[in-house]
Amino acid sequence: MIRVLVAEDQSAVRAGLVLILGSAPDIEVVGEAADGEQAVSLARELRPDLVLMDVQMPRLDGVAATRIVVGEQLADVLVLTTFDLDEYVFGALRAGAAGFLLKNTDAKDLIAAVRTVAGGEGIVAPAVTRRLIAEFAAKPVREPTADPAVLRELTRCEREVLSCLGEGLSNAAVAERLDMAEATVKTHVSRLLGKLGLRSRVQAAVLAQELGI
Repeated sequence: MIRVLVAEDQSAVRAGLVLILGSAPDIEVVGEAADGEQAVSLARELRPDLVLMDVQMPRLDGVAATRIVVGEQLADVLVLTTFDLDEYVFGALRAGAAGFLLKNTDAKDLIAAVRTVAGGEGIVAPAVTRRLIAEFAAKPVREPTADPAVLRELTRCEREVLSCLGEGLSNAAVAERLDMAEATVKTHVSRLLGKLGLRSRVQAAVLAQELGI
């Protein structure tokens, strides 16, 4: 079972999300949060596999809550937003969110996205994520630009995989592109995240964009 915590301040929307997720035989909603502080508290208490996190919530916004949940390694975070290029999304990805979904995503895709993130894939919708990454990379960078020296820690294969992540490719697509087994791709992704000190595939994708690889 995939244990999910739903964090959404609008009760009607939250109820709908819980109903949809609860209809899947392999997903269990273990808790509901109406604001960011409650989301963090319940994540610490319940240790879900995944937090479905709205970005605009009272008391503590979803970006700050994501940073805490991911930073404490409490769960993976899948953020929800009304707009596909909302500024909050960029902050959430920087904070370590595994991916994002639009609130108008249909039930089937919502369930598939939760399964995808829970399975370690991270990037939910490659086509949309590529546009998101490109938009993110085009914006002025407020933080120091990534140092290309970080790539010295990576093997040739890991650099090739990182480049593919920068294009928003899934594990299966990377495996096809590089002619390797999907399990091997997963291993490379895990290793390069560790070497680069990153928390998610999306952070790796953004780094690849920043470094132009």
